[in-house]
Amino acid sequence: MDNLIAGEEARRAGAGAADRMTGIVVVSGNPRPGSRTSALAIAVGEAFAARLGAPAPTVIEVGDLGAGLLTKGDEATAAAVAALIGADLLVVATPTYKGSYTGLLKVLLDQLPNQGLAGRTAVPVVTAGIAPQAAAAEALLRQLLGELGADVVRPGLPVVEADLPETAAIAQKYAAAADL
Repeated sequence: MDNLIAGEEARRAGAGAADRMTGIVVVSGNPRPGSRTSALAIAVGEAFAARLGAPAPTVIEVGDLGAGLLTKGDEATAAAVAALIGADLLVVATPTYKGSYTGLLKVLLDQLPNQGLAGRTAVPVVTAGIAPQAAAAEALLRQLLGELGADVVRPGLPVVEADLPETAAIAQKYAAAADL
């Protein structure tokens, strides 16, 4: 949490983009914690942390929040929302479910206030069985993150399941080339 506070202080001080990228939060919207989608998201977050000289990312496994996502006042969910709002860089990942992001991820993001991600940079990461599904779901996730006020990195990272054994290489290549 100190990383998130330091990031906010740097933002208020008007630091440059590279200087203020200190709070990286990875969100995996897969209902199954520890999934291949989660592993990809964490690898992307770690690659950005290495590139930016930032501390290791905070990881939110939305599946771990369980019924708390639907319970008013749930402490774990409130902490997840606070981490999202306080992050400098968000890596938001989801497998493709019925042509889009998971409902579980949407339930978490629906708890953010209007423009709750304003001033945050967000990277959409999507996995799917085939490339057209991944690209379509990535576009929907990018749109959702933009609606919440995030500055969304383009392109996002759509990945087909067959390529997931190369997660580390994919993450490194993407983070090195991304225009933050």
